[in-house]
Amino acid sequence: MSEKKLQNICQKSLEDNKAENILSLDIEGISSFADVIMIATANSNRHAKSLADKLVESIKAGNKNVLNVEGKVESGWILVDCGGVVVNIMKEDIREFYDLEGLWGENTLLNSSNQ
Repeated sequence: MSEKKLQNICQKSLEDNKAENILSLDIEGISSFADVIMIATANSNRHAKSLADKLVESIKAGNKNVLNVEGKVESGWILVDCGGVVVNIMKEDIREFYDLEGLWGENTLLNSSNQ
């Protein structure tokens, strides 16, 4: 499966399950661990867990493996590593604190979905 198809599966799953402010960053050539980082906002710890669970189901349904899921529900940040695409699901306060968008820079922005 191409990275673009995997990114589309992730985007659709996040949108379908009410993630907010979904952002994709192109880090190909900048990072050795992934080509795309996705960041999405969850409105609670429970919502973050649900988003991660549904995302894993969607990826597996697309015949792609999830390499790892990291983060504790109560931390407000769950990371789903799909190889070329890494998805960060964060509560709003955690997202603002770590500012991954600022870390990678605006030149890496692929797309943004403000819901």
